[in-house]
Amino acid sequence: MKRICSITIALVALMVHFVTFQANAQDYTSDELFQMARTAAFEEDDYPKAIKLSKQALEISPDYSDIRIFLGRIYTWTDRQKEAREAFRYVLERYPGHEDASMAITDLEYWNDNNQAALEYCNKGLEKHPDSEGLLLKKARILNNMKRFDQAYQVAENLLEQHPENDEARSLQRTIRYDSAKNKLSVSHDFSWFDSKYPAHLHDSPWHIVGVDYSRYTKIGSVIGRVNWGRRFDNTAFQYEIDSYPYLAKNIMAYMNVGFSDQSAVFPRFRAGMSLYFSLPKAFEAEAGARFLRFSSNTWIYVASVSKYYKSYWFNLKTYLVPGNEKISHSYTMTTRYYTGGADDYWKFSFGYGLSPDDAVSVQNYISDYRLKSAHIGLGFRKSIKRFNVIGLSASYINQEFRKDQKGNQINTSVTYIRKF
Repeated sequence: MKRICSITIALVALMVHFVTFQANAQDYTSDELFQMARTAAFEEDDYPKAIKLSKQALEISPDYSDIRIFLGRIYTWTDRQKEAREAFRYVLERYPGHEDASMAITDLEYWNDNNQAALEYCNKGLEKHPDSEGLLLKKARILNNMKRFDQAYQVAENLLEQHPENDEARSLQRTIRYDSAKNKLSVSHDFSWFDSKYPAHLHDSPWHIVGVDYSRYTKIGSVIGRVNWGRRFDNTAFQYEIDSYPYLAKNIMAYMNVGFSDQSAVFPRFRAGMSLYFSLPKAFEAEAGARFLRFSSNTWIYVASVSKYYKSYWFNLKTYLVPGNEKISHSYTMTTRYYTGGADDYWKFSFGYGLSPDDAVSVQNYISDYRLKSAHIGLGFRKSIKRFNVIGLSASYINQEFRKDQKGNQINTSVTYIRKF
């Protein structure tokens, strides 16, 4: 008899606990349970708990699409593909072309290498939401993965026309360009005019530099071969350079340069350079490196810069430091780009103090032991034409010492044409 009573008491206690648990669960609204599920997933990394809470919320509000899409995404992250598809399709059957559900199921298929299915879901979503940033970006990625480069590039281009501040689309467009066009041929002409304050041999004989370069994008980064022809001080010479931009590690890229010339009156007889670029959080990038120039004597120059993307803008502050016998000379340049479309569509504005060893026009001035003072301002633009062609124009005004305490003005212009293939 006692045994029967003990069993009865245990069953009653269990029923009370179950009823109490159910009552407590029903004390919460579907919104509160949804918030608890999000906390479990994102703060506690407890996906089973998030799934349980989401299901409880859906018992209260079965057509709450945000909760069901969230549940489907958790199923996606835990590789429960069948259940994820059921959750997304449930929403899409009731709300055809639902933007979030379309993006979620597109991600599911894309991440599982079902490109055609991903594209179909993405297109159905775009039928209802043709201006969706998220869907357009996903469509461009899918098309690029399917090697339909022309279509992928056009989708990314259309997205940037509507949303020029979208950095992901601009980065993707660069990826598409590299995937589809591994080669690039560039021709440029730089012209430097000196006013009458300069000596006659400069005022009467403007400088010219014509450059031709070929670059190849490889798995480790870009490699560039360049030939420059220059005319300065009534002398002409050729310069031969090789640049490379290898990826050393995640978020770290290098720049390496080496160049030779047979005439130090026009170009350095030898030049070399290296920088490391570090991708930092919040769209910052930092650079640190050095340049070496050999004319009749050797010059070491150290460089540091910081860059930042903000919406449609790119800001770069760069400094060059040149050690001397008594003190370190320095120069600064601030450059801003305003992107009007893809990576090759922007306006550029720059101003600064001092000279740049990366500028073939001004590098000649490092031949002097006395560091000539210089201030400059410049404006330019680049424009892509039918994707594989790029034109660039720029002009700058420089107020510069040509001898100690003697200043003159010069105008520099540059024209560039790039063909990708």
